[in-house]
Amino acid sequence: MPVFKRLLLYMKPYWWRILIAILASSAYGGLDAAFAYMVEPLLKKIFVTKDVLIFSILPFAIILIFVFRATCRYLNDYFMRTAAQLAVQDVRNEIFRKNVFLDLSFFHRNQTGSLMSRILNDVAMMQDGIGGIITGVFRDLIGLVTLLGVIFYRDWQLALISILVIPLTIYPANLLGTRIKRNARKGQEEAGTFASILQEALSGIKVVKAFSLEQVMTDQFTRANLKYYQFTRKLIKYNSLSSPVMEVITSLGIAAVIFYGGSKVMANKMSAPEFFSFITAMALVYSPLKKLIAAYNDAQRSIGASERVFEIIDAVPEIVDNPLGHTLSRDDNRVELKHVSFKYQEENVINDVSLVAEKGEMVALVGPSGGGKTTLVSLIARFYDISDGQILIGTHDIRDITKTSLMSHIGLVDQETILFHDSIANNIRYGKQDATEDEIVRAAQAAFAHDFIMEMPDGYETSIGDRGVRLSGGQRQRLCIARALLKNAPILILDEATSALDTESEQMVQKALDNLMANRTTFVIAHRLSTVLHADKIIVLENGAIVESGTHQGLIQNNGLYSRLCSTQFGNG
Repeated sequence: MPVFKRLLLYMKPYWWRILIAILASSAYGGLDAAFAYMVEPLLKKIFVTKDVLIFSILPFAIILIFVFRATCRYLNDYFMRTAAQLAVQDVRNEIFRKNVFLDLSFFHRNQTGSLMSRILNDVAMMQDGIGGIITGVFRDLIGLVTLLGVIFYRDWQLALISILVIPLTIYPANLLGTRIKRNARKGQEEAGTFASILQEALSGIKVVKAFSLEQVMTDQFTRANLKYYQFTRKLIKYNSLSSPVMEVITSLGIAAVIFYGGSKVMANKMSAPEFFSFITAMALVYSPLKKLIAAYNDAQRSIGASERVFEIIDAVPEIVDNPLGHTLSRDDNRVELKHVSFKYQEENVINDVSLVAEKGEMVALVGPSGGGKTTLVSLIARFYDISDGQILIGTHDIRDITKTSLMSHIGLVDQETILFHDSIANNIRYGKQDATEDEIVRAAQAAFAHDFIMEMPDGYETSIGDRGVRLSGGQRQRLCIARALLKNAPILILDEATSALDTESEQMVQKALDNLMANRTTFVIAHRLSTVLHADKIIVLENGAIVESGTHQGLIQNNGLYSRLCSTQFGNG
C-alpha cells in the first residue's frame, strides 16, 4: 500500500483528467447493470404483451446505447492513459534528476545499464499499472457492484448462490499476484543486467573488435537475455493462469444458478424473462470480476517495478550541500590540505596528507599507479567527502562552501575526454551556458582548436558524434581545454590530460594547457614527468601518502622515489 499510495500521488496534479476518466468509466460500468435490469421488462413487453412500438424502437436504442458506451470507453481510456503518461513523465524526470545529483560513489556501486533500465523499463511498467489500477477500481468495480445490485433485486437466493464463488477467487488471485510481483522484480533486475552488457559492449566496441571479443560479448548477452526470459516466462505463466483459474471457479456458481434457477422456472416459482434477466446480470458480473483480478496482477507488476524506481528516488546523497554555505570570491584560490585521510569501503586510500598550493602555483602530483593521485584531486573538488582532516579554499572549509560555488571555482580537464553528441559550439558552451559566439571562438583559439574546427564541414555547428568519435584524441582534448578556458575557473585540475596522445598532439595540447594554466592555481597529475619539470611544487604520492615533496632539482638530489621515476623515464637523473 505505501508504494501504491506513492504512485497515486504522482497522479494528483492531473486530477481533472482522472475525474473525466472516472465519470466516463462509472457510466460505462453502470450501463451493464442497466442493460441487465432492462432485459426482464423488455422481454415481457415484446414477447408477452406484443408491444410493437417497443420492438420498433429497440434496435435504435441498442445502437444509441452502444455509441454512448463506446464514447465513455474512449474518454476513459484517453484521459486515464494521458494522465498516467504525464505522471510517469514526472517520475522519469524525478529519477533522472535524482541520478545526476547523486554522488560519484553511487555510480561506482551501480551499473550504468541497470540505472538506464530503471529509468526506461521499470518506469514504463509503472505506467501500465497506474492506469489499469484506477480504471479497474472505477469502471470494473462500479460495474461489479451495480450488477450485484441487479441480481440481488431479482432474486436474493440465486444471488447468494452466484456470489458464493467470489471469495474462492481471493486466495488464488493473491497467490498468483504475489508470484507475479516477485518475478516482475527479478525480471526487471535481469533486464538491467543485459542492458549493462549492451551499454558496455557498444560503448567499448573498439576494444571488442581489437580483441575479437564479439562472440564472448554475444555469449554474455545471450545468457543474460535467457535469464530475463526465464523470469518473464514465469510471469507469463502466472498471468496466463489467472483467467482460466477464475473461469473454473466461476463455472461452479454458474452451474449452481442454472440448476437452482431452472428448477424454479419449471416449478413456476419464477418467470422465464426474470430468469434470463438474472442470468444476463450474473454472466456480466463475472466479466468485471475477471478484469479486476487482471488489474490486480498489473498492479503487482507495477509495484514490483515501482519499488526499484523508488530505491533510486529515495537514495540519500552522502555529500550534503550546505544551503547557508559560503560563496567563494575570485581571489579565493589558495588551496590547503590539513592531515587529510580518506577511506573507501573501509580501505585507506589517502593517509594523512598535508600540502599547500598558493595562489597561482602549479602543484604536480606524481607517483606509481594506484598511489591516490586522482582520488586526492577528487577530494579537492568534493566528489567525495574526506574521512578526516580539512581542505581549505581561501579560508573556507570546502564542506562549508555551497556546491554551486565550489564547482564554479574549479575547472577540470580529465584524461578521459568527455564530449557529448552535439555540435562543437555546444560542447564548448558547457563551460559557460550563456557564452556568446565570440567567447566560444576566443576559447577555441586559446586552446589551439579554432583552425581544425574551421576545417569541419559546418564549422562550430558540426556534430561530433557519440563521445566525439569523429575527432582525433588531440582534437577532443583541445575541445575539453577550450571548455575549461571558457569556464575561467581560478582553480584548475589536470588529470593526465596528455597521457593518451602522440608526441605531435601532446605538443599542441601542451601549448593549450599553458594558456589554460596562466594565472590559475593548478593541480597537475602527470605520468610523463617531462610535463611537470617546471612545477612550483612536486608532490610524490605512494600508497596514498606523501613520501617526497619539493622542486624537480631538489627531489633529484634527494635520490628518492622521484629520482628513480625520472631515471626510468629519462634514462638518467
